[in-house]
Amino acid sequence: MSHGRTISVVGLGYVGLPVAVAFGRQHRVIGFDINPQRIEELKQGIERTGEVDPAELARSDIHFTCDPDDLEAADFHIVAVPTPVDEAKRPDLTPVLKASKTVGSILKAGDIVVYESTVYPGATEEDCVPVLERASGLKAGRDFHVGYSPERINPGDKEHTFTTITKVVSGDDAATLETVAKVYESVVTAGVHRAATIRVAEAAKVIENTQRDLNIALMNELALIFNRMGIDTRDVLAAAGTKWNFLPFDPGLVGGHCIGVDPYYLTHKAAMLGYHPQVILAGRRINDGMGEYVASAAVKQLIHAGHNVKGSTVTVLGFTFKENVPDLRNTRVIDIVRELRDYGITVQVHDPEADPAEAREEYGITLQEQSSLAPADAVIFAVPHRQYLERGWDLVSSLLDGGEGPVLDIKGRLDRASVPAGIRLWRL
Repeated sequence: MSHGRTISVVGLGYVGLPVAVAFGRQHRVIGFDINPQRIEELKQGIERTGEVDPAELARSDIHFTCDPDDLEAADFHIVAVPTPVDEAKRPDLTPVLKASKTVGSILKAGDIVVYESTVYPGATEEDCVPVLERASGLKAGRDFHVGYSPERINPGDKEHTFTTITKVVSGDDAATLETVAKVYESVVTAGVHRAATIRVAEAAKVIENTQRDLNIALMNELALIFNRMGIDTRDVLAAAGTKWNFLPFDPGLVGGHCIGVDPYYLTHKAAMLGYHPQVILAGRRINDGMGEYVASAAVKQLIHAGHNVKGSTVTVLGFTFKENVPDLRNTRVIDIVRELRDYGITVQVHDPEADPAEAREEYGITLQEQSSLAPADAVIFAVPHRQYLERGWDLVSSLLDGGEGPVLDIKGRLDRASVPAGIRLWRL
């Protein structure tokens, strides 16, 4: 504890909990969340996101609380709440501004507030600091200080974790930067990178995922082209991938809390400054349209198989935004479901990882048990969860009416060499 700071973490979701657990191995941490159910579950050792091992959670010294007054015991506050976009794809800073008000209400002289939530460049100092000042009656840069350290949590990834990924850190002055760096260096074994300014750190975060978004958009556009040519996209990528500097990206649905969201934070700020991005938004349009494209492909496959589209039954396997996680945030599988329903198709959705209550509340989707699925005219293999891959074609064919029909494998994970007789395979 060379940094001598007492830490609080505000927001105990996919980002905040791993942070709290890492620091909780060293010293008592105040873990705050506005969701009472989440707090009670964590007190009982229940961790629904799957990002933290229950044993690690049990070993960490964390005071879980919903009471903002408990935050006063800390002098280094890490804000790790979601920053989504609204239906118009505009940044929604409501969670981070509310968290700022909460922290500001207990802020005292000498405290440091570090934001990990994804924001556009300038948001920490232009949007969050004024809220801290109003709530506390203190002056930033004189009475308290702020920093920014972008989160790099990759849900479901057990190799690249909070402590093993280089941490970008920043502060509003040189002394704060060094304190922030020392705090994170105490737990992040991969080390830290000191960004020149807070705005630089904020910008680094949004371009990391914007770059990935654009590369995936290129793969998706290639898939649209190669499909018209009758060429398998993944065969092309396998061939091109033999060149040493060809980057390994695959086509697919782009959802989640980062890649499908962060570019809109950057383009929003750019538009505010009078520049209207073209390449970034073009990539977003391609990726946001892939669910509709997959649904239209499914309709064509049903027609080729001799089915009347209206009244057909399609089973969708997987509803989370990526495999082997329960995370439903910004899942683009919903686009497939909604488009198919617009055609008059009965859509059944199954996902062993997702929380049925959350799916119903957030998307109006009823997740069905496998035993309750009616025989389907087509199957869309949307999310290749490990449980699905272990059963492979045996599972997929058992869901089809008579074991025959079209199967749309979005990520190309089913074995193409062993497609059962009577099944027509389509891959993105």
